[in-house]
Amino acid sequence: MRGGSDGRSGVARRALQHPARLLPIAFLITIGASTCLLLLPAARADPAGSTSLVTALFTATSAVCVTGLVVVDTTHWSDFGQVVIIGSVKVGGYGIMTAATLLALVVARRLGLRTRMLATSESRSLDLANVRSVLVRVALIQLAFEVAVAVPLTVRWWASGEQTFQEALWHGVFHGISAFNNGGFSLFSTSMEGYVGDWWVSAPIALGVIAGSLGFPVLIELGRQLGRPRRWSVHTRLTVFGSAVLLAAGLVALLTFEWRNPATLGPLSVHDKLVAGFFNAAMPRSGGFSSIEFGALHPESIAITNLLMFIGGGSGSTAGGIKVATFFLLMYVIWSEVRGEPDVTVGRRRIASATQRAALSVALLGLALVAVGVLLVELFSGGFRFEHIMFDVISAFATVGLSTGVTMGSPEPAQLVLTALMFVGRVGPVVLATGLALNTRQRLYRYPEERPIVG
Repeated sequence: MRGGSDGRSGVARRALQHPARLLPIAFLITIGASTCLLLLPAARADPAGSTSLVTALFTATSAVCVTGLVVVDTTHWSDFGQVVIIGSVKVGGYGIMTAATLLALVVARRLGLRTRMLATSESRSLDLANVRSVLVRVALIQLAFEVAVAVPLTVRWWASGEQTFQEALWHGVFHGISAFNNGGFSLFSTSMEGYVGDWWVSAPIALGVIAGSLGFPVLIELGRQLGRPRRWSVHTRLTVFGSAVLLAAGLVALLTFEWRNPATLGPLSVHDKLVAGFFNAAMPRSGGFSSIEFGALHPESIAITNLLMFIGGGSGSTAGGIKVATFFLLMYVIWSEVRGEPDVTVGRRRIASATQRAALSVALLGLALVAVGVLLVELFSGGFRFEHIMFDVISAFATVGLSTGVTMGSPEPAQLVLTALMFVGRVGPVVLATGLALNTRQRLYRYPEERPIVG
């Protein structure tokens, strides 16, 4: 009996030690702790009021998963509650960056000597021998970018006389952490709509969001090889150039379709339209802030924003979505198939078929999750336009934080669906990609080949 018990406990222990299982467990524990703190009377601005379990759970999940969707106004939370929220954002942002990076290291160690040496020489960004240095480097980079965003915001709000130095410092630190970690939480009830044409507020937040969405491995490599793009790894090229293309496409689309929209960019001056266009085009990278009302966007703008949110940011970053590298890798796969090429190549590197299958799996499972989420939210929340429901569902899955008003106006069952989507969207792509890589095995035999009709 003891031998059987020891065997079962050994299996359970090995299951918990699997890196693809540790990540969701760690996030669940953090979400649970944050939920308990938000349920405390001290977390409410009105001691006589109340916070439901669903509200606390939703807010905690949104913070830890660095999403930014909310079901209650910012004024609902006290200073302590706001500290809990931004602390959860910082812990969640650090956790996902380190977890994604360390999972990449684990995968690299399982792929064999030749592949590991090639990966190391290609990326020139991850130290496979020193995990502690990786953790410290992530923390320092995170802190540096948060400070870089917080300082100009603090100076702006203090120098303008809008706030005292203490208030300006708190607002600067809060939004600096929220921006780089792609948290999307704001201390203002209308997010950044009060600063729609203010470069001093819009630029630091937007640049912080963009930097956070690139990912730790890319930031490290850019720090070493910024002036030598020809020496960048394939992953860095796909992420940097892909992010630039998506940002430009979002900016052009937003200015084109919303230029005369009286509910968004229409009443603004040309300068303010350009500022608002750049700021809100950067937010689908998973930023979550907004300086215009996204519920008032034209259907064309909503459709393009949906696509940008679904793609998301870079791997190993605080951004969500299927990731930029995944999307553009699939574009290369399609292009190679159209041209009849036997291999998929990016630059002068051939992409392994296992990587292509992993990218396709992540994208298709993402589409399936969004489809199921839209169906459930539509079932529980009547009275909303279909495109608005799809917008908020994609925002939850991609941990973006933008909303057309569906999230706050939905009943609790729909909010629980969005909560689950935020969690799965946050840990799912990383766990899935790692699980596929770790489960790669070489068969000693092959079945006969057959080609079904495709298309």
